[in-house]
Amino acid sequence: MGGKDVVESPTKVEAVDDPDSIELAEYGRKLDGELAPGYLNRDFLTNGLLKIREKGGHLIPLELNQAQREYQNKCTRRNIVLKARQMGITTYIASRFFLSTITRPGTVSVQVAHDQAAAEEIFRIVHRFVENLPEAMREGPLKTSRLNARQIVFEKIDSAYLVESAADVNAGRGLTIHNLHCSEVARWPGDAAEVLASLRAAVPKYGEIVLESTPNGAGGCFYDEWQNAEEKGYTRHFFPWWWEKGYTIGHRAEKLTAEEEALVSRFGLTREQIAFRRELQFNFGKLARQEYAETPEECFLASGECVFEVDVIERRLAELRGPVETRENGRIEIYYPAVRGREYVIGVDPAGGGSEGDYAAAQVIERASGLQCAELRGHYTPVELARRVSQMGKEYNDALVAVERNNHGAAVLVCLEQDYRNLYIERGQSGWLTTSASRPRMIERFASELRQTPEKFESRRLLEECKAFVRKEDGSCAAASGAHDDLVMAMGVAVSV
Repeated sequence: MGGKDVVESPTKVEAVDDPDSIELAEYGRKLDGELAPGYLNRDFLTNGLLKIREKGGHLIPLELNQAQREYQNKCTRRNIVLKARQMGITTYIASRFFLSTITRPGTVSVQVAHDQAAAEEIFRIVHRFVENLPEAMREGPLKTSRLNARQIVFEKIDSAYLVESAADVNAGRGLTIHNLHCSEVARWPGDAAEVLASLRAAVPKYGEIVLESTPNGAGGCFYDEWQNAEEKGYTRHFFPWWWEKGYTIGHRAEKLTAEEEALVSRFGLTREQIAFRRELQFNFGKLARQEYAETPEECFLASGECVFEVDVIERRLAELRGPVETRENGRIEIYYPAVRGREYVIGVDPAGGGSEGDYAAAQVIERASGLQCAELRGHYTPVELARRVSQMGKEYNDALVAVERNNHGAAVLVCLEQDYRNLYIERGQSGWLTTSASRPRMIERFASELRQTPEKFESRRLLEECKAFVRKEDGSCAAASGAHDDLVMAMGVAVSV
């Protein structure tokens, strides 16, 4: 294994009675040792045991490509991979974890895909490894006691291989996971950060973790993990599209643009690769730099088609001074205390109150200027949210409170009406109604304010949500997969009111 701070995992050879199992476990002890300069025991087993189905449909031994080899040489116990499409990283990690599982008794390996279809595809890769092992292994130490659509159990060596979907909130729950691969994290549904935290908690210090994805907007769980990788002790790996030899075309590009000349000069691209790049741009348009990444910075900013102007947000993030006061363990942030005589508006986006899923959010702005003064975000029940909004309203000179009355908002309004008088009224009814017609206008008003006067906005949490607020294929706007938009919606209500 490349990198540093490698901690050897226990292999429990003494607990295995079968001689063939002991021989496998001896390989496990030396898996990352060299048979020859630059050639590991792992390479010997990969080439000799593991079969994959290549793009033409033929079954062939697994030979590492450039990206796979680079990852193997530089990986550590904690890794994060940002990549272009179809670089073979998922297949390599499956092979890596599979070899660990069968040569290190007592090992549990888990791969978590972003949805069930992707999980089934990964499982087919692993199942193919098992099917094509030598018969003596399949009928001996690696005889499976359970092999179904999501797990393989090798009872004789007390090891298991599981493939899960991130859509399953119980993925990996109750296990000690020695090898964890989280695939396409940028596209995980729901609260991706919470699911990821639960999975990571199951991995001991000597275990191996890989977070891997193509980009999906400049925000969300995977984006945050990539940006904060160094401080969390993760090794970054970036693989641009031109590392895949198949990404070329049968003719050369002529009359290169200045941008293309720079790519040739900086990265050594061939004219055939430039021709392939032109075809990508023609076929994929704006999605080309997301699906076929060229640099970490550009692929995040290019992906997701953010509703808000990301460069404006990035500049504002660099300027933020932070809240002058925090309350309730950071759930409430105060940027500007109330000033006597001034009027304020509070926009409220309620939620169900559970510990998972959306947050309840409230934004306090000064009515005359639109200056953001305070923010609330937390998992509150309607009763708890109403009480806190009432307190904030009274603190900010009996602010005009506009609660989105859709869904859970009705319950919040019922509670507020018992204690608070200055509620926003729309067409004779308390609360703000978000509809398919009002929602786009609400978002565009906020986007315009942020573009023209970014200095009015003080919340880092809000601005990070803005970066992950994207246009979908059907033209609608919402948080990217794995991200939240509660603060965005609360600010949209406040600005519109």
